[in-house]
Amino acid sequence: MRRLSKPASAVLALVAAGALAACVPGTSEVSSPAQPEVSSQLWADLTTLSADDMEGRGTGTPGGERARAYIVSRFEELGIAAPAMGRLQPFSAEGRSHEGRRTFNGVNVLGLIPGTRVGNRYIVVTAHYDHVGMYGGQIYNGADDNASGVATMLALAEELKRNPPEHSVLFVAFDGEERGLLGAKHFVEAPPFPLESISMNLNFDMTARAETDGHLWVTGTYQNPTLRPYLDGIAPVGPVSLAFGKDTPEDTGSDNWVSASDHGAFHAAGVPFLYLGVEFHPDYHKPSDDPERITPEVFQAATTLSIQSFRALDRGLDR
Repeated sequence: MRRLSKPASAVLALVAAGALAACVPGTSEVSSPAQPEVSSQLWADLTTLSADDMEGRGTGTPGGERARAYIVSRFEELGIAAPAMGRLQPFSAEGRSHEGRRTFNGVNVLGLIPGTRVGNRYIVVTAHYDHVGMYGGQIYNGADDNASGVATMLALAEELKRNPPEHSVLFVAFDGEERGLLGAKHFVEAPPFPLESISMNLNFDMTARAETDGHLWVTGTYQNPTLRPYLDGIAPVGPVSLAFGKDTPEDTGSDNWVSASDHGAFHAAGVPFLYLGVEFHPDYHKPSDDPERITPEVFQAATTLSIQSFRALDRGLDR
């Protein structure tokens, strides 16, 4: 078993100390663009989901069930209603594992916020909460992959409860992504409303460690070119800026992300999509993908960019 991760409170204390140091008079240096203040809730969501007691959040495991219960509790704490089909969407599907193909029983988690302008059109915001679980006596905590994307999604949900969206927004925390996009494939086969009423899918997967190259990547504008103008004017936040790509015929192998996460199921079903995520890093799919490898300010900057991206799309679509 791996050692316990550093408590969220300790990391937050370091963040607070850095913020206080930045306020000490006597320095003329001002960072540009401004660094966003780190949300304690954003960090708590990430560290809770990637703690050792979640046991890597494997699909169909007790750790995955605990992660799901936490997400349900956060939706209900925020006052986000369940859609008519219910809060949970169970499924059973064959997927990949270390031992070969086998059947997994998973559960997607859903939450709905009605829109103020086009309530009959939906933006489906997604992030997978599962990871690879435990293997070889080690816990794969998956802090960036994808506790980060779920935390970003919850931060957006909190923002939209304060300031409602123009489109109706369905949040879906997917299960079974690591086993072959199982939850996303089930969702597009059995959606809570017709796929034709979905304006787009916005998928968050690995949003924390943008310091690898300074970018939060936007994949899907090659396939959906009308979406790019909505995002082109978004300025960098702190050390992180949007970058577009990983989606052209010239992007091959692991550099092509068109089907690399749950948005791939929407794309295959003909639903417009954008994927927001960071470049690969040395801890990807390793037991070392832990919260202490994440710089909270960088994660906050990427989450702020993610929320700004949603707002721009929500304002622009279906005019």
